[in-house]
Amino acid sequence: MGYIMEKIEGKVWKFRDCIDTDVIIPGRYLRTFSLDDLASHVMAGEDPKFAEKVQEGDLIVAGWNFGCGSSREQAPVALKHAGVSAIVAKSFARIFYRNAINVGLPVIIADVEAEKDDVLRISLEEGIIKNVTTGKTFQIRPFKKFMQGILEDGGLVKHYLKIKEKG
Repeated sequence: MGYIMEKIEGKVWKFRDCIDTDVIIPGRYLRTFSLDDLASHVMAGEDPKFAEKVQEGDLIVAGWNFGCGSSREQAPVALKHAGVSAIVAKSFARIFYRNAINVGLPVIIADVEAEKDDVLRISLEEGIIKNVTTGKTFQIRPFKKFMQGILEDGGLVKHYLKIKEKG
């Protein structure tokens, strides 16, 4: 399932600076290959009830250096499987950023004004984030076409298989 639609819209979950991969999916939960098990513990290091409360389509808004720490791919996988449709942060750890794109989870570098439970509408193609709750609009750098293709196809593996299938 790809995420690039006319708009990505969802309720905000707000997090601090320097959310590391141990907070996103603590190491003690990495002994499983079940996506449901991983998702049931997502963000447990910051909010133990997050996985119970997050809903399909919700968004994360965070500060600087989201996804720092280890290079574990399970972090963006768990977020996506839990229903998070995109993450907006002031900056991302480089490996987390690419891992998120590779699994088809949009990660947007932006400094937006948003509080928990605000609703954001994001257009990656146009480069616009609108806080529907407050009416404020924020410009972002539009995603390059090849990145949009990866996200539209649901991740790098699905994107590669689609290209390979076309010959």
